[in-house]
Amino acid sequence: MEYTLIHTIFNEMGFTHITLGNILMWCIGIALIVLAIRKHYEPLLLIPIGFGIVIVNIPMANLMQEGNVLWVFYHFTIERWNILPPLIFLGIGAMTDFSPVIANPKTLLLGAAAQFGVYVTFFGSLVLGFTLPEAATIGIIGGADGPTTIFLTSQLAPQLLGATAVAAYSYMALVPIIQPPIMRLLTTRKERTIRMKQLRKVGKAEKIGFPLVATLIICLLIPSSAPLIGMFMVGNLFRECGVVERLSRTAQNELINMVTIFLGLCIGATMPADVFLREQTLYIFFLGLIAFCFSTASGVMLAKFMNLFLREKINPLIGAAGVSAVPMASRVAQTVAFEEDKHNFILMQAMGPNVAGTIGTAAAAGLFLTMLLP
Repeated sequence: MEYTLIHTIFNEMGFTHITLGNILMWCIGIALIVLAIRKHYEPLLLIPIGFGIVIVNIPMANLMQEGNVLWVFYHFTIERWNILPPLIFLGIGAMTDFSPVIANPKTLLLGAAAQFGVYVTFFGSLVLGFTLPEAATIGIIGGADGPTTIFLTSQLAPQLLGATAVAAYSYMALVPIIQPPIMRLLTTRKERTIRMKQLRKVGKAEKIGFPLVATLIICLLIPSSAPLIGMFMVGNLFRECGVVERLSRTAQNELINMVTIFLGLCIGATMPADVFLREQTLYIFFLGLIAFCFSTASGVMLAKFMNLFLREKINPLIGAAGVSAVPMASRVAQTVAFEEDKHNFILMQAMGPNVAGTIGTAAAAGLFLTMLLP
């Protein structure tokens, strides 16, 4: 009897059930944590995602079984109600200044052009055998917008959530590595040294009116984008109206911090070894990279094309900021411009297409939902 009891206890230990897949996933989770800590690559999300990957792959812990803590977080906040991505957008909206877009509306076109990679990868995914809903969720990675990727994937292809979310956040984190070579390849030194005029001062009435008008136009055109666009714009209205400072501070700090914790852990929890370690996952990461590269290139190329007709030239580097990685993509554009000319400051101009890209990716997600959601 003692032997049976000892054998039962020993058999219930996780050590006796460790697989090679568990070890590989622990390595992936720890690698994300190390990158976040040592390289500061999206630490607010990569740390909880990485830790979620580690603990969900502990044998016998069963944290994603119905009723357990990670299952509750995932089931009720993403799988069933899908409330975390819109809440992230509320916080982002409260932290976003739309002045660069309002002062230079042409940058909206650059944000739209950067969505080209989304649609190229959508069709490329179909060629590789993915279904229409799966192809849409893979293509949206090209927008470099993690919450939008999660929002779309959880509704169209929840079985791909872990892979698409980690790919999206990984490429967001790697913006300073991926984008500069593409930007230099597609531009000349003369183009990279173009100096743009300082943006005009935007009035308070314009700042208040923009989120209202943008919400009406975008959501009437693409109603399925309303959960993201609506929360994004109301967060911005909190910021700009000047009479709800408490709400603005809460959205920018306490709310978005809590949501980020839950979101990161939930995403990590969708990545047990038997789900993540598949050939399909490698395809998703490869296609996501293609999407991101095309999105970067298309923004730069449209800026170059616009310069053929504009009297006041646009520095094509700001076109690369049309992806949704706010504000990192804008900083990268500034860094590349600064390498060529120490007195060239294009950060604020780059914020225009950067913010426009966030709106464009949310609109693209809404379009996919309209076409593909049963």
